[in-house]
Amino acid sequence: MTKGRPPRLLYVVTEDWYFLSHRLPMARAARDAGFEVHVATNVKDGASAIAREGFILHPVRFPRGRLDPLGNLGAIRALRRLHREIKPALVHRVALQPVVTDVIAAVGLPVSSVNAVAGFGHTFVSKTVKTLGLRALLGAIFRLIAARENGIILVQNPDDQETVATLDIAGLRVALIPGSGVDTRALQPLPEPESSITVGFAGRLIDIKGIRTLVAAHRLLRARGVSISLLIAGTPDPANPSSVPQTEAEHWNSEPGITWLGHVTDIVSLWTKAHIAALPSRGGEGVPKSLLEAAACGRPLIATDVPGCREIAVPGDTGILIPVDDVEALAAAIEKLSQSAELRARLGSGARRLAAARFSAEAVGRATVDLYRQLADKAP
Repeated sequence: MTKGRPPRLLYVVTEDWYFLSHRLPMARAARDAGFEVHVATNVKDGASAIAREGFILHPVRFPRGRLDPLGNLGAIRALRRLHREIKPALVHRVALQPVVTDVIAAVGLPVSSVNAVAGFGHTFVSKTVKTLGLRALLGAIFRLIAARENGIILVQNPDDQETVATLDIAGLRVALIPGSGVDTRALQPLPEPESSITVGFAGRLIDIKGIRTLVAAHRLLRARGVSISLLIAGTPDPANPSSVPQTEAEHWNSEPGITWLGHVTDIVSLWTKAHIAALPSRGGEGVPKSLLEAAACGRPLIATDVPGCREIAVPGDTGILIPVDDVEALAAAIEKLSQSAELRARLGSGARRLAAARFSAEAVGRATVDLYRQLADKAP
């Protein structure tokens, strides 16, 4: 580190809204610990919010959903110029595209790095041509990190930690910090609504989040005469090939008992109206923020038995785990919770305790700053 000025920390993330929603607790903790925080990202609507935090914003155009270096040449050039300009003591890359892009941008430069890759275990299990190619690319990138950088791979759950170990790359270091931090001071336990039993879902409307499985379970319950309401908070992601079409999401509003809310800025407004939180994810999770927020609000959880989800949805303590893509099991779990206020209260209290003890913004912030200091102190 350069003496006489605060150590510079550079976040590299594709979207400004994602930085604000998923990395703000870490960045605040770093700022409060004395780091000068810089953010390199696509800028849409988050510039003023980032500036209010005292962070320095650097607009960088990341093409959506592109991992190949040729498709990211513009971002690679911009990031290389940025590295040379600000000379960060530490760079925190968030998700696969920024990791791949910035590692290439920083080749030949002295770099200390945190490389956050959350929820990618399925990439190393699936045997499709696409995932095999992605595994090969990640292996090459991780070898560059191990050989050329004072770097570390950051994961959010033990399954991903074990998955990275299967790469067997000499010198590759892996750290685990559970989740991105949830504000358990702002999100407090909520009383149950007095309305009929309502299930809430929060997340992008893409296939991997299991939203269609949840809608199918709701239809099944209604067909059986079980009067359950469903609130869906989130929007389609047109850049994602598995996105729910806008027309399909709009059609849900015409179905009995389903309300599609679109984007919800105040997540408390969702959990004020819902008794139960459901995320029937098909995989690819770190530790889902939507479940953490619901847990902080004291809601019992229903989730699939996949990495990340099972870190927060603990059977008998905070919620119910079900198999992936199992409409019958999801419907049964919803019906079970709908029939017992005592069970909902017990699991909701357990969810709140776990969120506050293990996943709070304070706990995650402290662990992250400790990691930053270890790496920055050894910066080239």
